[in-house]
Amino acid sequence: MGQEMADPDEVRQEFDRFSLRSHLLAPASAERAFRVFTGSLTDWWVPEYTWSGPAALAELGVEPRAGGMLYEIGPYGFRNDWGRVLTWDPPRRLVFSWQIGPDRVPVPDPARASEVEVLFLPKGPERTQVQVEHRHFDRHGAAAEGYRQALTAGWHELLSRYLATVAGSGC
Repeated sequence: MGQEMADPDEVRQEFDRFSLRSHLLAPASAERAFRVFTGSLTDWWVPEYTWSGPAALAELGVEPRAGGMLYEIGPYGFRNDWGRVLTWDPPRRLVFSWQIGPDRVPVPDPARASEVEVLFLPKGPERTQVQVEHRHFDRHGAAAEGYRQALTAGWHELLSRYLATVAGSGC
């Protein structure tokens, strides 16, 4: 698992009370940027951000279709689904529910889950602007604003690692 980070200034963020928007320029085609984002989560996701943790995490994945799950596989093959693909439109757009509560407890009701939209906008043959919006934090209840604040730092680290993975990957 590669866990290098890009220069922190390469990920720009802006937010309001219940939404976080992150922007970065990936040195890759939209196809490769999408493929690394969806097909190589284990290479760039921070293992400490999983339920399994770094010692037991076996796999992170996205089932590549609308209705597919975002999941982790941990010790003894235990699988934990933590989101659902709402839109699967490679290499342009991915939307998924974020079914993890502020207390790190699964949120089975999608109406109470926040949502992540990722856009891959070509800016040349080997340059893609990636925009990630994590929105609807208000669905997480009273802790919503604090959760958005915590995930601002979390997404910054994740996307810095994603950018380093895209820059160094031959996928």
